[in-house]
Amino acid sequence: MTEDQLKEYRAAAEATAQEQLRIQAEVDAIDKKNKKKSDDEESAPEGVQAGARKEPDGDMPEQHLQKPGLEADMELRPRYDAPDYKGSEKLKDRVALITGADSGIGRSVAVLFAREGADVAIVYLNEHEDAEETKRAVEKEGRRCILIPGDVRDSAFCDAAVEHTVKEFGKLNVLVNNAAFQEHVQKLEDLSDAHLDMTMRTNIYGYIHMARAALPHLKRGDSIVCTGSETGLFGKGTLLDYSATKGAIHAFAMSLASSVAERGIRVNVVAPGPVWTPLNPADAPVDEIASFGQSTEMKRPAQPEELAPAYVFLASPVCSSYITGAILPVMGGSTG
Repeated sequence: MTEDQLKEYRAAAEATAQEQLRIQAEVDAIDKKNKKKSDDEESAPEGVQAGARKEPDGDMPEQHLQKPGLEADMELRPRYDAPDYKGSEKLKDRVALITGADSGIGRSVAVLFAREGADVAIVYLNEHEDAEETKRAVEKEGRRCILIPGDVRDSAFCDAAVEHTVKEFGKLNVLVNNAAFQEHVQKLEDLSDAHLDMTMRTNIYGYIHMARAALPHLKRGDSIVCTGSETGLFGKGTLLDYSATKGAIHAFAMSLASSVAERGIRVNVVAPGPVWTPLNPADAPVDEIASFGQSTEMKRPAQPEELAPAYVFLASPVCSSYITGAILPVMGGSTG
């Protein structure tokens, strides 16, 4: 990737971020117009703790982030470093490209991949401050990291990002398709064409673009892991377009798994429930974000560090060599 190309893709990413912000402002205006007085709020339930350390529970901060959403701006910073997770060379000397890895789930996956011995290329939109923090965290694990800003809706950028990764690291073994755009609407009539196009082209076109660019470089034992969602399994009335893309991601991954099985390349999906990342405070109104995740059986949202080991498991050939076309639910319970 030349310097001129890098500048071009970075400028395009900035323009996309501004378009996302415009879409968010339109939805916020509709929400304000239709806002109804809520009943008296009940106290937050006590979250279920079943991990190595106590994760945040109770009411989440009532904060509404501007899109695309910076983790650095969150009042309650997501936990990504998984201090109790010990690496054991499950991805030793492999190279991973992770989209949407500046923050949230992608950041935690990048850190645990590095802890397992992988070098990491981070693809992101324009959240440069977050991306730099992720880079520092990966390098702290003793592995190399490169940052590639751009818009996954652009297939030429996806091709360039993969080629740049291979040029820098000499190969590519794991693709994690994780970048996403999410913005709610209360009814289908409020879903504009621009909003629909942003969601579809980011969430499903972007996954297909990246997989198509990566496949010529993947070999037997390599893998693709996609981020799906419980909404792709159960639907969600206020996330009509987002849920549709997540269902499409599940179907795409299962189909691609069948297509490349004979090549020894595995394709799987992690389907999270509610996870505390910038994606949700940059979408849900403040009066809804406080109770985020409390409807799960765990009565709290997951932290990114609780999702990342699932990606390690599906990416590593020593863990999941006989698993392909699977959707692994990490939802804090058994239902949506």
